[in-house]
Amino acid sequence: MRTGRLVLRNLAAADATQAYLGWMNDPLTTRFLEARLLEHDLGSLRTFIECCNADPRVLLLGICLADDRHIGNIKLGPVDAFHGLASVGLLIGEQDCWGRGYATEAIEAVTAHAFRKLGLEKLTAGCYASNVGSARAFLKAGWLEEGRSRAMWRLDDGREDNIHLGVTRADWSAGHP
Repeated sequence: MRTGRLVLRNLAAADATQAYLGWMNDPLTTRFLEARLLEHDLGSLRTFIECCNADPRVLLLGICLADDRHIGNIKLGPVDAFHGLASVGLLIGEQDCWGRGYATEAIEAVTAHAFRKLGLEKLTAGCYASNVGSARAFLKAGWLEEGRSRAMWRLDDGREDNIHLGVTRADWSAGHP
């Protein structure tokens, strides 16, 4: 998939690089990810990529700049074919790329793919309430905040709400004929 500034491409085991490993072992980058609770090495990254690629219900894409610099990942799935829904999760790992709209661009592309190519009816995502960048990226991509789960996550020395985000094909299509 191509956007104005990005190429979203399938990840391969070879994408398990030192740079990617650096993101996954950086406390600031993974602050709002459950992946922060795991130990990562190149082998675990390759295994994650291979498992996603082997699951027909999951689409794991690298978010790359036009020069093929891998700056993050976006995942669609698992897809629930019966209900026509899937979740979306993403990570912009390269900190010099934070706040530049790349997440919104990737979300827009995956949303279009899910509705136009896969025929899904609903997409969902969640984020920690203090992860304002993530929430903003989904909202700018046309998603809605659908609710909150109070004190759902443990973060630092306290509890954090989860923001539930979603978009239906009907709502999205109204703004993207």
